[in-house]
Amino acid sequence: MKPLKQSFYDKDALELSEALLGKLLVKDTPEGRASGIIVETEAYMGAEDRAAHSYGNRRTRRTEIMFGKAGSVYTYQMHTHTLVNVVAAEVDTPQAVLIRAVEPVEGLHLMEERRPGRKQIEWTNGPGKLTKALGIAMNDYGSHYTVPPLQIFDGWAQKDFEIVTGPRIGIDNTGEARDYPWRFWIKGNSYISR
Repeated sequence: MKPLKQSFYDKDALELSEALLGKLLVKDTPEGRASGIIVETEAYMGAEDRAAHSYGNRRTRRTEIMFGKAGSVYTYQMHTHTLVNVVAAEVDTPQAVLIRAVEPVEGLHLMEERRPGRKQIEWTNGPGKLTKALGIAMNDYGSHYTVPPLQIFDGWAQKDFEIVTGPRIGIDNTGEARDYPWRFWIKGNSYISR
């Protein structure tokens, strides 16, 4: 099994958000491998998108990777959670795709240990939950999805599911940007965040 090539990532965040659905997100850690099929994403369109960290071309230590190569790993802290993104578009166009939910595939025992006391349905049905379950951490920042330990592979065929779109979640203070239909998910999947 080979990870997706660089050319897969060379698209804007809206196109990449849809393309990532059904792909397999894999994290290797010293304890073993955990993986899940990506079932929900959100696009952040960079300088013009009031909900993006890089709105107005804001360039900070945190957002620097968004200005880098498509397919780079952008992790950041939100409250006590690590969230994981895929950098999109060309260099210096700071777009990214937030991975919001995955359906567990491999390493279920690891996910159960990392999400103790939770039902399986609650292990990965949100952006902070899936990083905990898969073992994705802040130190994955700046790596690239074409190389270990965090990679993306082919998964389900896109003809096998329907994609639904709607407004992004948790960005209420971003004016009209909160209403853009830039969240994408696999219709009927049980692991969608809400």
